[in-house]
Amino acid sequence: MLTSKVVGETQRRLGKEIKKLLTTQAYLPYVGPISLWVVLFVITPLGVILYLSFLRVGPFGQIIPTFTLENYLTLFRGAYGIILLRSLLFAFGTNMICLVIGYPLAYWIVKYGGKWKIILLFLVIIPSWTCYLIRLYALKTLVGHTGLINSTLLDLGLISSPLPMLYNSTAVMTGLVYTWLPFMVLPIYAALDGLDPSLLEAAVDLGATPFRRFFTVTLPLTKGGIFAGTILVFVPSLGEWLVPLLLGGAKVMMAGNLVEHHFIKVGNIPMGSSIAAALTAIILLIIYLSIKAGGEEALERII
Repeated sequence: MLTSKVVGETQRRLGKEIKKLLTTQAYLPYVGPISLWVVLFVITPLGVILYLSFLRVGPFGQIIPTFTLENYLTLFRGAYGIILLRSLLFAFGTNMICLVIGYPLAYWIVKYGGKWKIILLFLVIIPSWTCYLIRLYALKTLVGHTGLINSTLLDLGLISSPLPMLYNSTAVMTGLVYTWLPFMVLPIYAALDGLDPSLLEAAVDLGATPFRRFFTVTLPLTKGGIFAGTILVFVPSLGEWLVPLLLGGAKVMMAGNLVEHHFIKVGNIPMGSSIAAALTAIILLIIYLSIKAGGEEALERII
């Protein structure tokens, strides 16, 4: 009797293992090419960058294959540390401003958009379909010293001299928010649109005020969209280089500009690689913490 039970249990376990193996093999044709793509074009380049970041550079720009930590020590002191800290502050500020603007905008579209909901969402998305560079040059034309805004204000007699709206931190922050705001709105919109109305109705039946309904029902259930938007906004903002280049000029430099400076202008590839590796580590940490705090829902909304 005992032997038959053991045999039966063994057969059931074997059947489960075979089923699992067959299921895995069924997915291999789909997962294989994606895994190969990630290894070749994501992991391998990152490995090369990480390797180069521990090397020295010679007096004529040649790379010397000698292990050193000097590049990383230089990164966290002096002007390099200030630029890295500034990049973090800009990315954090951009993310918070996009959240403050994007959440109410997404909430309004979901609740009051009605039959115009798709059109309103389309208006949020459509700027991102335009070339990134063209949009930044258009913004630069608007806020420049002789741009449309200053010219209009001067013609109306509201100002006596052009306002300094370009080549400063405010211009860079404006450009970052203008560029990445749609990527905060979209995941929050998806989270709000998928919210079960019966939960809000139950909160009303229990006597919850609109303020309490928002903070006890709506906000906790849409945190996945918030964290997904945070990943989509914070990560590219941290590595941004074109916005500070065009709107900040030589006065505002971020970490992305520092990488471009060392790779292209100075030719110090190990130093540029160390900056890129440090940014990658910070970005991976932010993604991990966001997914951990927002749950798997954040990752699913990005995919």
